[in-house]
Amino acid sequence: MNGDDLLTGRYDNAGPHDVDLNRVWLGVAAQVWCRRPGPVERAARRLLRSPGLARALVTTPSLLLGWVIATAVVLIAGAGFTLGTGQPWVALLAPAVAAVGIAYAYGPGIDPSWELSQSMAVGDRMVLLVRALTVFGLNAALGLAASAASGAAAAVTFGWLVPMTAVCALALAAATVTRSANVGVAAGLAGWVITILADQTAEGRYTAAVTDPSLVLPYLAFAACCVAVVLFAARCACSAAIPAATARGGKSGAGSGTCRSSSATTRGSRWLTSWSTSRC
Repeated sequence: MNGDDLLTGRYDNAGPHDVDLNRVWLGVAAQVWCRRPGPVERAARRLLRSPGLARALVTTPSLLLGWVIATAVVLIAGAGFTLGTGQPWVALLAPAVAAVGIAYAYGPGIDPSWELSQSMAVGDRMVLLVRALTVFGLNAALGLAASAASGAAAAVTFGWLVPMTAVCALALAAATVTRSANVGVAAGLAGWVITILADQTAEGRYTAAVTDPSLVLPYLAFAACCVAVVLFAARCACSAAIPAATARGGKSGAGSGTCRSSSATTRGSRWLTSWSTSRC
């Protein structure tokens, strides 16, 4: 037993018996989360109809201002290289940049709000879905703007959206299965580089990976398989959490990344959301 166990209340015998450590931790989490929402978060609340989900969305690591600026800088540099060399650098860079953002969108170790997000009455898979779609949409919009500014042909401008979907799905699947964002990044980047080099070897040009129409269906099929892997991995994590939660008296440890199956934890999570919303 360590300090984290005392805070999260993973052990029934942790601390004095007359102190409800779970309720104490919920109070601490609510104080941390209690801050006045900005305009972006208020818009997300109206769109998603969930204050907790909106807070989880605006705290996405790959949606923070610094990350978005870095993404824009990379794509602007790609647009500059495209104008200077005539090669579609934006089309080649956009899928890789999006894969990195997807891999770092959610998970322990890279998400500063991971521990607190486990105390919300919002499912892990819902948070993952909303974050992944938002990161993908933002990167697609930035990539399209950069590609249009570079004067690329329409086939190249829109041709990389389908391979970007496949590369992002691969990165998300690897990160979800291994619970490591770095593994997801490595898998996504390696898959995209291998695809580019294989098409260059077969057809003698790097742009074949984004302009060859015969690759659309394989890209989409591969993306669908990766999404199935993500859903299966999330379901397995939920199933594995039930026996462990039962053995601990129906309490799931915060930050375990598994489903909160006990009714006590669900009631506590709902109390946290309502308490934090009323105080903010």
